[in-house]
Amino acid sequence: MKAVILCGGKGTRMGKDLQGLPKALMPIGDKPIIWHIMKYYAHFGFNDFVLCLGCKGKDIVRYFHKNKEFKIKFVDTGIETNTGGRIKMVERYIDSEKFFATYGDGLANINLDSLLKFHTEHRKIATLTAVRPYSSFGIMGIDFHSSLITHFEEKPILDHWINGGFFVFNKEVFGYLKENDILEKDTFERLVKIHQAVAYKHRGFWECMDTYKDNLKLNDLWLSKKAPWALWRKR
Repeated sequence: MKAVILCGGKGTRMGKDLQGLPKALMPIGDKPIIWHIMKYYAHFGFNDFVLCLGCKGKDIVRYFHKNKEFKIKFVDTGIETNTGGRIKMVERYIDSEKFFATYGDGLANINLDSLLKFHTEHRKIATLTAVRPYSSFGIMGIDFHSSLITHFEEKPILDHWINGGFFVFNKEVFGYLKENDILEKDTFERLVKIHQAVAYKHRGFWECMDTYKDNLKLNDLWLSKKAPWALWRKR
């Protein structure tokens, strides 16, 4: 069963901190984040990857030609292609009825076996992992009547669920993907309308490396040997 990884974006929010690297090659410890993602899937026995390349894709190819740890199919999906379009372009390389997909900048301690089982039991085209992120800011409680401040809460977990970026798809999904699709906006909305998308709620660790600050946080966890995603270290 293959795992498709979207790693063709420009990483514009990282800005100059990318230091000329594609975002997927930003290091956590002495390995790039995409290696950590792939190592995580491999821990559960999923070691067959399709990488959707784009911006500086040749750098990613070069890295893995020197580090042949995984089975990888490299697919150039273009510089400007949207996320849904990138997945559409790898249809020919999916040889099973189900496949995983994820972004090249997110880490979690999701039980992938449980995620796959949930997807199979619900018999829908798409399963999205839902996560509850931490607030970027501290929260201030205010009394409705007196306007008195009642308490402070430092960056709590928010009440709402967001797309955590770890997906399982049936191959039928390609019939709902178009070449210019934004996966999160176009494709998923089509599937929601026909009741073919379900959410697997994950309450454990999840972190998206959206900014350089996020990269520093992930590095701190890794170097302190407290990285929740590094299950292979615990064997």
